Amino acid sequence: MGALHEGHLSLIRAARREAQTVVVSIFVNPTQFAPGEDLDLYPRTFESDCRLLQSENVDFLFAPTVQEMYPADQPTAYVEVPGIGDRLDGASRPGHFRGVATVVAKLFHIILPDRAYFGQKDAAQVAVLRAMVRDLNLPVHLRICPAVRDADGLALSSRNRFLSPADRVTALTIYRALRHGESLAQAGASAKVIRPVMLDILNAAPDLRLDYLEIVHPDTLLPNPGARPPVLIAVAAWVGNTRLIDNVLVGAKP
Repeated sequence: MGALHEGHLSLIRAARREAQTVVVSIFVNPTQFAPGEDLDLYPRTFESDCRLLQSENVDFLFAPTVQEMYPADQPTAYVEVPGIGDRLDGASRPGHFRGVATVVAKLFHIILPDRAYFGQKDAAQVAVLRAMVRDLNLPVHLRICPAVRDADGLALSSRNRFLSPADRVTALTIYRALRHGESLAQAGASAKVIRPVMLDILNAAPDLRLDYLEIVHPDTLLPNPGARPPVLIAVAAWVGNTRLIDNVLVGAKP
C-alpha cells in the first residue's frame, strides 16, 4: 500500500534475483479498512516511493486509482476465505481479509504474475492468501520472505512513522515478548506455559494495549495448545494510536 521501507524493498530484491520482470503495485485498498479505521491517515508517499522503485530497477509500477479498481464504488463480488479469514486480525477487524483477498485476487488477474512476494510479518494475511491461491487454483506461486527488522528488533512497518520516541520504546516490548515465547517454544514448552510469560512482559508496558496474543498453526491459524512445530506466535497491540502486528515462526520456514 505504499509508504515503502526496507521490508518492501527486500521483497523487490528477492523478485529481482528470481525473475526476469518485476512489477510492483501500490494501492491503498479501501475495502480492507472498516469505518473508523485509519484509511484517511494511512501514509501516502507516492513520489518518494517512485524514486525508491527506480533505484531498485523495478520494471513496472501499477498504481491504479480507486475508481479503476472499483468502478462501482464498492465491489459487488468479493473473495472470502471463511474460517482462516476470521482469525487473528480477521477477528479484530471483521471484513478486513475479505477486502485483502478481493484486491489481491484482482491484482493477480490484472498482472498475471508467475510469483508474488509477501512478507512474513503479515502472517495472518499469508495464511489467507495461501488458502485462496490453493482453493481457487490460481496459477501463481507465493513467495513468503522473512520480516525485516531495525537494529533494535522492531519489525518494519509503514505505520512506525506514527510512533513517538517514547512509543517506539514501548513498541519494543512486543519483540521482547516474542523472543521469550520463541525460546520457550524451541525448548518444548506448551502454550499454557508460553502465554503467561509473554503476557507478563506485555502487560508490564503501561502504554501498550494488547489486541491479541495467539499461539497457532501458521496455515490454519487455529490454536496450537502444545506449541508443536510449526507454530506461529503472533501479537497485535496498540501503542498510542498506532496498531502494530508482529510474530515469530518456530519450526518452519516462511
